[in-house]
Amino acid sequence: MSQLLSLQIGSARRVGIHGRNVLTAIHKQAVTGQVAVMPLGLAGDEQADLSVHGGLDKAVYAYPSEHYPFWRQARADAGLTGLDDGLPWGSMGENLSLAGLLERDVWVGDVLQFTHGALRVTQPREPCYKFNAAMGFSHASKVMAQQGCCGLYLAVEVPGTLQAGEAFDLVAGPRRLGIPEMFRAKLFKHLR
Repeated sequence: MSQLLSLQIGSARRVGIHGRNVLTAIHKQAVTGQVAVMPLGLAGDEQADLSVHGGLDKAVYAYPSEHYPFWRQARADAGLTGLDDGLPWGSMGENLSLAGLLERDVWVGDVLQFTHGALRVTQPREPCYKFNAAMGFSHASKVMAQQGCCGLYLAVEVPGTLQAGEAFDLVAGPRRLGIPEMFRAKLFKHLR
């Protein structure tokens, strides 16, 4: 059974990245209780750059909790031990930290059916320099690309509410394009 372990939102704020003052909302904080889910995402959540995040097709970002041990090790390998020891849910910039659902199990058009709402899978995340800064090492986005641990963007199929701890079902869509295949295709396009 799949479960929503944690629910995070964040406000857009300016942070220093490589000597520049950049607007970002990658830093998400866990919230408790029910959170409203509307067509453009979770109540209280913001996106800084709507050209690459947010909108109807990227309203919510979900990330498999199963990848967190990998990222803890990657940070340790980069010499970043002791900085955050816990790497809390939301550290990847995700709104939803999921258990029991990996990218290889998901297809574009599948629906995550919750008790009071539904979210449709639209595409994988494409990592950028803001992810590198959030993770603390300059090649984090490259590592994400190599490993394929990208997470997935979701559109709000049925508005409602979500709450950490609730279970959800994966309802199969048309099964034409898997998240891993779409991720590889997007990366190949950028490398050309």
